[in-house]
Amino acid sequence: MAGDDDVVIDLCGLDKSYSLESRPWRRLWQQLAGGEDHGPQHHALHGVDLRVRRGEAIGVIGRNGAGKSTLLQVICGVLQPSRGTRRVKGRIAALLELGAGFNPELTGRENVRLNGPLLGISAADIERRLPGIVDFAGIGEYIDQPVRSYSSGMFVRLAFSMATSVEPDILVIDEALSVGDGEFARKSFERIMALKERGATLLFCSHSMFQVESLCPRAIWLEDGRVRFDGPASQAVVAYDAFLAAARGAGAADGGSIAADGTAGGGPDGGDEALVRRPPLASAAATIDCFERLSPTDDGAPLHSRRDALTVRVAFRSDPTIPCPTLGITLHGPDGRTLSSAGTWLDGITLPRDAAGRVEATLCIPALPLLKGRYTLSAYVLCDRAINLYAAAEHAITLDVVQHDVQQGVVALPHHWQVGSPE
Repeated sequence: MAGDDDVVIDLCGLDKSYSLESRPWRRLWQQLAGGEDHGPQHHALHGVDLRVRRGEAIGVIGRNGAGKSTLLQVICGVLQPSRGTRRVKGRIAALLELGAGFNPELTGRENVRLNGPLLGISAADIERRLPGIVDFAGIGEYIDQPVRSYSSGMFVRLAFSMATSVEPDILVIDEALSVGDGEFARKSFERIMALKERGATLLFCSHSMFQVESLCPRAIWLEDGRVRFDGPASQAVVAYDAFLAAARGAGAADGGSIAADGTAGGGPDGGDEALVRRPPLASAAATIDCFERLSPTDDGAPLHSRRDALTVRVAFRSDPTIPCPTLGITLHGPDGRTLSSAGTWLDGITLPRDAAGRVEATLCIPALPLLKGRYTLSAYVLCDRAINLYAAAEHAITLDVVQHDVQQGVVALPHHWQVGSPE
């Protein structure tokens, strides 16, 4: 078993609190006095214990306001804990607020030189890395223009290029697995994967349970600033989903509604909003052109439970210069929760793609085992690793299922009865 020398992040009894004092003069006095604040406070983290070993990949999940971003900021040293101890070994690259330290009046090149020491890079080292940073950012002659003249995309490119050029021991990502758009989004994702594969420790905070499970063997679930679960990512997701379902049920019982944070669970990019038809997501990497139901021929006709087959067709276009994407389809219940899914990568299917990047595929579920109710279907186009999302058509197909008996539930499971005493 690895010893303590392999521990790169060690948090013990860590608390983080913020004063709720509304009077500025009182807040200033509290800071100058340096004593304990006995006024009203918001407790963002409570007694967090966390040990992370070199090379681990850990997902951080929880509802909005649970303390996820605060925890990552404390680990990165952006915030100081109110109580407890924080020990971190190694260089950190944090994809939190990219470019937060950039001066808009300075050029891109000057900002890289100015921010190098903040990332623990010496002046000589930053000069050595500078050509690579500029080349990866791909902003051309704008590198010598003031940052205030940059588009938001150019700004993010330069900030990401610099943050990930430091060959970090620890990579911290809050939400965005890839940044920018089009070709740069793919480049940024590949760089993150390369850092992970070279042994960098990864902390990945996301509402996408799909990405968390795909990337991270281990996950921690935060609720009200406390660690509710720390263990295998698959078990963390199950525990978290059960908590959200119970919260939704409590909201319904009270006559109200609880939007757990609107994005936990669901498809590859989250999504628990019931029957919400979001605008189709597209990128320079891929666009979904068609997602339709083929059976029965009348698209509005209901399907008969355990009799009719469900067949859907997806057609999408992808950039032919990148590896062929993968395709996933998810089935959602009336409350928006994902009931089942199918992915070409899971089934060992390689999608055929023509020279223009066009792909077409159909999915068939024979004798649909769903019981009566209204369901929706979503389609997702992901990278060849089936992690990074390129395009989506969420809740795009509505499906009504009818049945001719009184069996209850959501799905009819294969079963048999044995009558009498066993032999």
